[in-house]
Amino acid sequence: METKRNSPSILLFPWLGFGHVNPFLELAKKLSKMNFHIYFLSTPIILKSIKKTLDRISNNNFSIQLVEFHLPSLPKLPPHYHTTNDLPSHLNSTLIQAFQMASSKFPSIIETLKPNLIIYDGFQPWVGNIASSCNINAIMFYVSSASTLAYIYHHFLYGTPSLTPFPFSSLYLHDYEIKKLDIQPIKPRDERAFAYVILKSFEQSHKIVLLNTCREIEGKYIDYVSTISKKELMPIGPLISEVSIGEEEHWVAIQSWLDKKDQFSCVYVSFGSESFFSKQEIEEIAKGLDLSKVSFIWTIKFPKGINTKIEEMVPQGFLESTKGKGMVIEGWAPQSQILNHSSIGGFVTHCGWNSMLESMSFGVPIIAMPMNHDQPLNSRIVEELGIGVDILRGENGEIKREEVAKGIRKVVEENTRKEVNLKARELSEKIKLKGEKAIVEGIKKMLKLLY
Repeated sequence: METKRNSPSILLFPWLGFGHVNPFLELAKKLSKMNFHIYFLSTPIILKSIKKTLDRISNNNFSIQLVEFHLPSLPKLPPHYHTTNDLPSHLNSTLIQAFQMASSKFPSIIETLKPNLIIYDGFQPWVGNIASSCNINAIMFYVSSASTLAYIYHHFLYGTPSLTPFPFSSLYLHDYEIKKLDIQPIKPRDERAFAYVILKSFEQSHKIVLLNTCREIEGKYIDYVSTISKKELMPIGPLISEVSIGEEEHWVAIQSWLDKKDQFSCVYVSFGSESFFSKQEIEEIAKGLDLSKVSFIWTIKFPKGINTKIEEMVPQGFLESTKGKGMVIEGWAPQSQILNHSSIGGFVTHCGWNSMLESMSFGVPIIAMPMNHDQPLNSRIVEELGIGVDILRGENGEIKREEVAKGIRKVVEENTRKEVNLKARELSEKIKLKGEKAIVEGIKKMLKLLY
């Protein structure tokens, strides 16, 4: 590995999901602009995608060096599965296992690179100990919401909710979410628990923890975690990808379609790259969109290796009956460009934190349909801030077409959208007013606390 020592260096080490990689990459760009040399450590399959992203940036003068982190070769986990993107769900635990097994390679990597600082993710609690043994400071960058961190850390410390109730009633889980996610209550120090790995990483972070959020969105939750953890929490977000000029052929078609629609009259429907629905769920969403009578762009993605056509999953006649009113896209779509278009008045989303930050930054109201992980807790922020609605589900979490339609109409229809649209725009203005300067100041404060 070739090293560069003309400027102080920082090693960035995200988890293997692009929901983690993307904010880490945005942080890398900010730090590079501040004259740090960045080592970006990840698997070859992820670095290949990052290189394409960096190559597309005009006047790319970032000092970002890509460093390969090789996972052990396992029969069920070939190299193209060394990322959560397109990973079959039954291999999630295998990927985590392989990632932890590769920790033995980390000491030699930092011995070679000799970074001045390491910024790591929540899935590698071993980074702190290894860095400390090499006299290098290592701090965690938590890429999800501070509200989720507050919720899981409270239960991590205090156990059963009845003993020490969580102090914020606006954050809660429905019974079906508790059953599905199995995150309440968290058994203290249960090493098998997903949340325990994250919080162990949190506790081992040196002095401070970085957050991909801002006080305008989650101030009280940032303060609460700081109080109960005795750590300095440093909000340096939102770190989201810049809106690029769309040159892709299908963006031209999307833009042309959107340009013909009235301001705030359409919804964008997307559930991220790692959330998949059953045929029944897709049919309910489709019928809900049809019932709403609102124009829509809907991106649908199927698991890799599944030979399924959109026509086979949506209700018979749906594509024909909604032609002109709706556009259905299979696979990837330029989300930030779509959300930034004046015709978009609402975002039907799974509430992945990156998607929520994009929506908040662009002032687009959120229509929340959380799926798993931190998403249900993220979605509670939507109604707390008044920037959207949380679509109600059935007793067992089933999607209901009538509720989908109701949520969309409430946000987009002219006679009901005024208040939620105003609050979404006000929050966007606060974030923009905060701007790049505040993010840079947060990073400078971080460095001052460490050195």
